[in-house]
Amino acid sequence: MAASTVGFTYASLMGLGPQYAVETARRAAEVGFRSFWTAETTGPEAFSLLAAAGVAAPGLDLGTGVLALQLRTPPLAAMSAATLAALDPDRDVLLGVGISSPVVTSRWHGAPYGSQPLGQVREYVALVRECLSGEKVTFAGDHYAVKGFRLGLRQGERRPRIVLGALGPKMLRLAGEVADGVLLNYLPATHVAWSVEQVRAGEAAAGRDPGSCTVYAYVHAGVADRDGALANGRKDLFSYAVVDSYAESFTRAGFGDAVTEVRERHAAGDREGALAAVSEEMVDAIDVVGDADLVRDTVRAYAAAGVDHPVLMPLPWGADRKQVVADTMRAAIDA
Repeated sequence: MAASTVGFTYASLMGLGPQYAVETARRAAEVGFRSFWTAETTGPEAFSLLAAAGVAAPGLDLGTGVLALQLRTPPLAAMSAATLAALDPDRDVLLGVGISSPVVTSRWHGAPYGSQPLGQVREYVALVRECLSGEKVTFAGDHYAVKGFRLGLRQGERRPRIVLGALGPKMLRLAGEVADGVLLNYLPATHVAWSVEQVRAGEAAAGRDPGSCTVYAYVHAGVADRDGALANGRKDLFSYAVVDSYAESFTRAGFGDAVTEVRERHAAGDREGALAAVSEEMVDAIDVVGDADLVRDTVRAYAAAGVDHPVLMPLPWGADRKQVVADTMRAAIDA
């Protein structure tokens, strides 16, 4: 697999601060990654961080993976993405958005989560695309209404691409229908083919050519001691298994028994039991930790399963976190 098809995300490293993001972006460009992504929850703000990373590594495409769309209006998302694109017209800007979770949107940010995710996402993507057109936009939908908006930025030929974070069959098919790309996350390589099948079905339903929607996927991996990292993997997957949409995704991927026990023990107030219920098989399939060969083979497995652009999410689970990241970057790009 060509190194130029592999991206890198800072999403798992946000606790290390924005300056380290600049360092990793520069390193990612040096070793041959194609793109640099970040997420956003309560730490670094995504577009500020990407702008700084872009200055440090002008050769990298820049992506958000993903933004909680409830926290930004579609015109503001279009303005932010267009600003990044205007700073360097020769790179791709990948505007990754998703419906997020009630914890992020409602509990942490005080924004309504919404009761019609599919309809809201469909409108959001449509309105962002109209805002990026440069034409005057008047839009009246069930979730968004805009009158007379016009993007006040000159744009080149490479407009920002809209990437939709998706897990379930309906959202995956919607991505195939309306988005430029889809970003998969927290799934084993063995579940990629099913996810891609849903995306392609959405393309077909919309009359789009197969492959119109580029498939990106976060590959969770780290070059470190697997046994020492097992507890971290259990904590990580536990925190997602208690979220309904991720629980359903993990179940479809074959980990239904573990998910059921995790949620039952969590509901009973038994946190330690819930953590222990995350099986080693589940951790080894999704949060892959081992030697460089294992990381390299894991990236290849996602590509072989149908991912157009794997995006490394380094798991910094070792005594020297930055060394783990550096080793993992080298292993992934060798794939």
